Formats: sequence, structure tokens, C-alpha cells
Amino acid sequence: MSEISRRAFGGLVGGGAAVAVAGAAAPAAEAAAPAERPFRARPSGRPGRRPNVLFILGDDLGWADLSSYGAPHIKTPHLDRLAAQGVRFTNAYAGSATCSPTRFSLYTGRHPGRTKGGLAEPIGSRTQGLEPGHPTLASLLKKAGYDTALIGKWHCGFLPDYGPTKSGWDEFFGNFGGALEYFSKLGQLGDYDLYEGDAEYKDLRYYTTILTERAVEYVSRDHDRPWLLNLNFTTPHWPWLTEDDEEAGAEIASKLRAGGVLGALQHGDGGSVEKYKAMVEDLDASVGKVLAALRRSGQEDDTVVVFASDNGGERFSYQWPLSGAKSVLLEGGIRVPTILRWPARIDGRQVSHEPVYSPDWTATLLELGGARPDPAYPLDGQSLAGYLLRGQKLPERDLFWRVRGNRALRRGDFKYYRDAAGRDHLYDLAADVREQADLAADRPELLAELRAAWEKVNGTLLPYPAS
Repeated sequence: MSEISRRAFGGLVGGGAAVAVAGAAAPAAEAAAPAERPFRARPSGRPGRRPNVLFILGDDLGWADLSSYGAPHIKTPHLDRLAAQGVRFTNAYAGSATCSPTRFSLYTGRHPGRTKGGLAEPIGSRTQGLEPGHPTLASLLKKAGYDTALIGKWHCGFLPDYGPTKSGWDEFFGNFGGALEYFSKLGQLGDYDLYEGDAEYKDLRYYTTILTERAVEYVSRDHDRPWLLNLNFTTPHWPWLTEDDEEAGAEIASKLRAGGVLGALQHGDGGSVEKYKAMVEDLDASVGKVLAALRRSGQEDDTVVVFASDNGGERFSYQWPLSGAKSVLLEGGIRVPTILRWPARIDGRQVSHEPVYSPDWTATLLELGGARPDPAYPLDGQSLAGYLLRGQKLPERDLFWRVRGNRALRRGDFKYYRDAAGRDHLYDLAADVREQADLAADRPELLAELRAAWEKVNGTLLPYPAS
């Protein structure tokens, strides 16, 4: 213990480092590969062309659902290879604990509660959405000369008032809602939900396959400008269906047409650990096809690839050693696997234990793309560019979360958490990533300080409407 810092130890135990967590389950070939080393910026890195950006989101993918993050039964060779070619983050977080608020935080770089649409957890009606006038990662990069596209799950509002092409993306192919049946494309409002732009697009094949084909086509084009592609898979979100489950999908579609839409999509009478495993491995294979197309196109070196999940895992997810899951602000609800690769500027086989979260990626990608945030809509995220490219220390700051029934704030290794019963807790994540040793009674001054910091940020946000 004396030879490593307390923070590094917390990263190894709570961060899923391959040696500490996944070593016993690693294949022999991977076990023989060079070990990860703590992240260090490449000293000889020089500014070059502005990078393309490929930002890939899994949906409800748990923190340890990749084999490189410790999953003992799920094999994800393509994402593991991506991690080996770049940086694996062990203390990376989503901007919220459910789908649409996190997307608000990523698209805007701001806390979800700064916008009316971000107060929905998640969006479930046509009256809620991301206002087209609000600047986004896409609109700001577009202003700086980027082509922009979003393929997959939008979940920030429905037509006719909301949509990616109204918020800065040049192209959109995907679904507007939070979930759909993978074959019929019937979505959370009970109607057909696969669109190209604002027009319905008919394709009854397995959804993940369709999105993968579209993404491969996009990255394979002859682009004459840098580009941003948000590739948002619905995998492994319920319903629990693989490409071989068309018959089960038809049964769900029948229930959707008969009413009771949300219950049918949530698939409470289906799924299994094995089915979930197959979905995650299919996601991995799909990402592998897109990355292979990127490599064939000759753009790999000059493309920043970020892979993450939109929130913590759900029913069949592997979360160990975290507590909690999607919808709550315990670590299992917000800590997510996150990988960054940029061969032109960042070395591979590295691991970072720095706490980062969704709004940081917005600020980072804007800086890398030479785009300026809109001063009327100040960002809540912190750009990581200085850390990643110039070896600068990240400034001390708090990570803030708010959902109905939960609140959380992380400062350094300490986390303030209020549960649904209104009880305040204090955890030292370096020593207790499972959040079982409550220090609230032992450290009342620190608890009060972090609670006051949370209240200060909360005072700048929109209040929740009366339920």
C-alpha cells in the first residue's frame, strides 16, 4: 500500500483495472499483452488537423459489462482492443442516471436541469424536448466547419417540434424515443419510430444491424471537411432481443399494438443473463465493424473515438463491485465504461483514474474542434484537452448530479449522496467504492460542506414541475 497512492489504489479496486479485476478471466493472449500504465500525455504531440469525432453510446450498458472492465462472462474483443489502443477511464460518469437527461448533458455540455426538457427523467411525451434554439455540440462544431450526423437513438424530443436536424445535426437516421422493439420499430409512444431526417424509413430487420450499416456507410464516405458522428445504439436496452429473436419480437409488437406500451417494451417476462450477454457481444461486434470501416477509410489516426454508456446498467447487467443501477445516483447508476482513442495524439495501453463525466466531453470536443461555447449558455463541463494533450492537471472541481429522489456530489474521493428516503450519506470512494461504509456521522463538517455545495448548484437550476 505504501508504494501506490490512495487514489491509485481506489482506481484499481473500484476502477476495474484489468490486472486487479479481470486478470483471472482474461484470455491467455491478452494476459501476455503489455499491461496498462497510468495515463501520461504524449510530450511530443504537436497540433495537427482538427480531428473527426466518432462518439459511440451504448444504452444501459453497465460499468463492468465489458471484459476489459471485469465482466467474467461477456467477451468484448473489439472494445477491449479500442481500450488497448487508447485510454480506459475508471472513474467516468454519465451526466445523469437515465437516458434522456444524460443525452441533454452530452449534447449541451450543461446540467440537464438547466433546460425544461432535461427535467424529464426520461422524456416520455411529445411535449418535452431539447429546444432547437439551444446550442449543442453539433451546432457549435457545425459553425466551426464540421459536417454533423446522428445515427441511432435521439431521445431528446419528438416531431414535429424537436429532433436532431433542428438542433445542429446535418443528418439523422434513427429513432426519436427511448426504446423500440428491435424488428417492428414500434416505440415508446406505440407508433413506428425509425426515421431518416423527418420521414419514416421502413426496414424491419434487426435494429442494431441497420444502425451499424448506416454508420459504416457514413465513416466510409469521402469527406472534405472534419465530421462529428454521434452513433447511439439502443443495445443492450430492453426489450431483450437478439437478431435470432424475431418471433419473440413479433409477440412484443402484438402487445404494443394492443396497448400497454411501456410494459410490453420493458419485457418483464423475458430476457436472461445469457440473452443480455449475447446483446452486449453483438454491440461489441457492431462497434468492431464501424471501427474497421474507419481504418479502411484512412481516417483512423485523425479521428477521436469515444465510447461510453448513457447511464448505469439494468436488470441483467454486471456491476460488481458497485451498488445501485440505472435511475439512482449510487455508483452503479452513473459510473460507466468510457474509452478514448486518438492515435495521432494519444498513446495506447493507458488508464486514467481521474473523475470525468458527460459534460466534460462536450467541452473537450469543442476545444479539439476549434469551436467556441456560446457565452449565453455557459458549459458545466471542464475541457480535458489540457490534461490529455499537454499533461496539465485537471483543476479541482465538483461533479454534480440531481434526479428526482436522489442527489449526489463528488469532490475528490468523497461523495455526498441523498437517498430516496431523504437520508444523507457520505462515502470515501477510494476506500469504499461499493458505498457501504457511511461516514456521515464521523465527518459531519465535510458532509455539511458538500451538501452546501450541492445546494448552491441546485439553486441555479430549474425546479422540477409538481408531479
